[in-house]
Amino acid sequence: MAAEKIIIDTDPGQDDAVAMLLALASPEELEVLGITAVAGNAPLPLTEVNARKICELAGRRDVPVFAGCDRPMFRELHTAPEVHGSTGLDGPVLPEPTLPLQEKHAVDFIVETVMAHEPGSVTLVPVGPLTNVARALMREPALAARLKRIVLMGGAQSEGGNSTPCAEFNIYVDPHAADVVFRSGAPIVAFPLDVTHKVLTTHARKEAIRALGSRVAQATFEMLDFYNRYDEHKYGTDGGPLHDPCTVAWLLKPELFRGKLCNVEIETQSPLTIGQTVVDRWGTTGRPKNALWITEADADGFFALLTERLARL
Repeated sequence: MAAEKIIIDTDPGQDDAVAMLLALASPEELEVLGITAVAGNAPLPLTEVNARKICELAGRRDVPVFAGCDRPMFRELHTAPEVHGSTGLDGPVLPEPTLPLQEKHAVDFIVETVMAHEPGSVTLVPVGPLTNVARALMREPALAARLKRIVLMGGAQSEGGNSTPCAEFNIYVDPHAADVVFRSGAPIVAFPLDVTHKVLTTHARKEAIRALGSRVAQATFEMLDFYNRYDEHKYGTDGGPLHDPCTVAWLLKPELFRGKLCNVEIETQSPLTIGQTVVDRWGTTGRPKNALWITEADADGFFALLTERLARL
């Protein structure tokens, strides 16, 4: 069976980096056509460098990296240095990348790549704010129908928000972009806080990664160790949620997750609730079902998969 062709759109971010590593370690199942960077966890000049650092860490200099949008569609950029550190990727000391940044803009790369491939053969995996993806959908009206699907990390219902009481970070940073994506008609699989808060990087799970003994494993351990401090303090848990890699894990082993097809709308107006994902799980509005909303995960199975794949790098 041929590998699924994917484009990872990302704002690394330690959990973004682990999502990239999981995909890059799985070439038999996932063909990473490119990495597109967006502003989010850190400003774009940091996220595009971080994306190249992770490609080099994985030994995958063959994967091109493109820089995209440096700010949301209508709002000022909101970053998260309190979570990810001043570089966006604090923890390990990774060398400055020698892998060159591609000259083409990320939005152009997304549009041209999807339109050049067979219809229904390319999956977008956005694990940051949705600015690049929305801009691509707006630039090429035929893009949504051409995609196989969009598998994204973003949103929250039962867990509330992590940027505001009701908004998750990726959606909050650019709610207008999220609105474009969820209204696009493309098939969407969404990984909200509802499920990612069930996938915790406990001390034992981090130690299992460190025990692999490789440079990649040590760097991953150091990323997670830094990244967990904020969430452990905030939630009082052993470890923190590992949000973004859930998207890639679902592509590799969808049986690890469960969800429900429902309507998801994005609040873009209210100063109080902007960025909220309004999830109609019970069909009360009659609006069309536009997303598979994931709510359950086999956390042990997820970490077994992640550890096994990291061992390949």
